[in-house]
Amino acid sequence: MTDPDDKLQPLTQRLLWFVLLWLGGVGTVALVTYGLRLWIAPH
Repeated sequence: MTDPDDKLQPLTQRLLWFVLLWLGGVGTVALVTYGLRLWIAPH
């Protein structure tokens, strides 16, 4: 018999990776947007 926790751990690990990658993508877009805004905006 398999332990139910055997399937739960990889699921939580995949969800954690998904959240980390999503936050990394959002953060990168935010930084690029902020940089472009500083570069393009009149001083």
